[in-house]
Formats: sequence, structure tokens, C-alpha cells
Amino acid sequence: MDRAPGLSVRLKLTLSYAGFLMLAGALLLAVVWVFLLRYVPDRAFLRSADTMVPGVFPVRSNLLHVFAPRAAAALVFLLVLGLAGGWILAGRMLAPLTRITDATRTAATGSLGHRIDLPGRNDEFRELADAFDAMLARLEAHVAEQQRFAANASHELRTPLAITQTLLDVARNDEDHANGELVDRLHAVNARAIDLTEALLLLSRSDQRSFTPEHVDLSLMAEEATETLLPLAEERGVTVETAGDTAPTIGSPALLLQMATNLVHNAIVHNMPEQGAVWVTTSVGPGTVVLAVENTGAKLTPQLATTLVEPFRRGTDRIRTNHTGVGLGLAIVKSIALAHDGALTLTPRAGGGLCVTVTLPATA
Repeated sequence: MDRAPGLSVRLKLTLSYAGFLMLAGALLLAVVWVFLLRYVPDRAFLRSADTMVPGVFPVRSNLLHVFAPRAAAALVFLLVLGLAGGWILAGRMLAPLTRITDATRTAATGSLGHRIDLPGRNDEFRELADAFDAMLARLEAHVAEQQRFAANASHELRTPLAITQTLLDVARNDEDHANGELVDRLHAVNARAIDLTEALLLLSRSDQRSFTPEHVDLSLMAEEATETLLPLAEERGVTVETAGDTAPTIGSPALLLQMATNLVHNAIVHNMPEQGAVWVTTSVGPGTVVLAVENTGAKLTPQLATTLVEPFRRGTDRIRTNHTGVGLGLAIVKSIALAHDGALTLTPRAGGGLCVTVTLPATA
């Protein structure tokens, strides 16, 4: 935005300091002058040893003649002192603001690694600098996360396109034109690309909080997700158990159902090769409702578990199969939880597997 040029803050503070000092000096001189007028008579008489001299001498007029030039000189001195001292003091007071401005301009160029690191004790400027540093740290982490997400998404989207291109090249060079198997493979690749695109759209929707809040029972969402995925669990030989209390909260029924579905699907797919188990429970705490999905499976370290919520991140032992999804399941769960002012916690089980807990605000 273009603005008309104006006085700098330092000059405004300098003029303010000088003006206040001049006003205080003028008031002080006025008080002195009133005091002198009160106690100095209009005329003074000279008294000799035996009689009073009849002549009188004016006193107040002489006092004004002597006082006025010195008062003016004092005001001029105060003005010079106020301007010089105010300029220096204003510069020292605004020095932290200059550092903050320089850091802002540096950040505006795209360099988010710079920090103000304002020294000294806590005051308003240091609170502003610390808040700005914290904002830069969050922005830097967010930009880095978005860059990783864009790179991973590009890789994931490029893979089905490259496979499709290869299959089409093979089909074009096939003289027998036996394309029945090719069509099936292209259909599978295309379906995976569609699933990935829909997952990316869902992740974007949850990040933007573009939904109308409604009263939702989280336990019903968990039951519906479990019933939907029971055929998949039976196919993979996984038993699913549900339990818990009514868990009322406020949010988007569609997104919360998707969150529960992703959790249960993740627990079924990433499980033991046979005789696996999944436990889905809901509970109510002080001001919160909790959805916990726990499953058996390979042992995970706490460090690896914390990275599973990153987009397209999979555990080392999590091999991609027909039902493993596109690597956005837990990332979408985290996004939906944050969009509902909740939290997501991943805890490895001692015997192997993972316990995923979503905590949301409760409602009456």
C-alpha cells in the first residue's frame, strides 16, 4: 500500500520529549515568577540611621528586566537539551524495533531461518521479538513440511502415470493386440491415482476447516467404520472388537467418520499376517472424548511411530499391498483432529503394534 511520507517515529518522540521538557520548564519559571511577585514589594524605601529617605525605588520592574532574559535563555537551553537528549533516547528506545523491522524485511524475501534473538530483560519489545521469532519458527517448519508434502505428492502421482505410460507403450507395440490384461492393469493403476487425488482433496478440506459443526456421537462413527471394514478384516483374518461409552462432540460427521474409518483401516491392514486383532474403544474424560484404536503387529520404536503421521510416510515393515492405501491415512486423521481442536497420539505397544488415540473436545 502506497502511503504519503510522514515524520519518523524517532523524530516524533524527540519533539514530544522536547515539548514536554519545554512545558515543564515554562511552568517552573512561571511558579518562580509568581513566587517573586508575591513576596517582592512594588516599591522599596531606603532607611537611614535616624530617618527614612523619602525617595522610593521601583523593584518589580527591575526584577522583570533581570528575570526575563535569563528565563528565555533557560528555555532555549531546555529546548536544545530536549531535542538532543530526546533524539538520543528515542534512538536507544527504538533500536529493538529497528532489529525487528530488519528481520521482517529479511523474512519477506523468503529467508525464514533468520531470528531476532533480542537480548536483555523482558519488556514489550522483547515480547514482540520473541513472538516474531516463534512465528518465524512455525512458518519455517510449515514451509518445510509443505515442501516435503509437495515432493512426496509429486512422486506418488508420477508413479501411476509412469506405469500407465509404460503399459500403453507395450500395448502399442503388441502385434497380437491382447489387451484384456492390460485394461485390467490400467484400471487398477487409474483407481489408485483416483484414490490418491481424493485423499489429497480430503486432506486439503480438513486443513481449511470448511465444514459446518454439528453434534456428533464419536462412538457411532467408530461403530459405523468398524461395520464397513468387517469384510476386509475377515479377509485378512483380523478380529475387531468395539467397546466404550457414548462420546458426544461437535464437528463434521463426514470428516469424523472418515477419521474413524482411516484409523480402523490402518489398524486392520498393518497387522499380523494371521490371527491379528484390533480394539476400538471410546471414552469420556474431563471435557474431552477419546477414540482409541489399538492393533497387534510388528514392533515399532517411539521415534518411528511419531513419523507415521507425515504424508506418504510408512513404517519400514509396512509393505504396500492392495489395501494399504496411498500413505495419507494418519496424515488425514491428524488434520481432521486438529481441525476439530483435538490431538492425535501414537504409542507403540510393548508386544508389537500401535495404539492411536484421538482426543476431541466434549459437548453436553
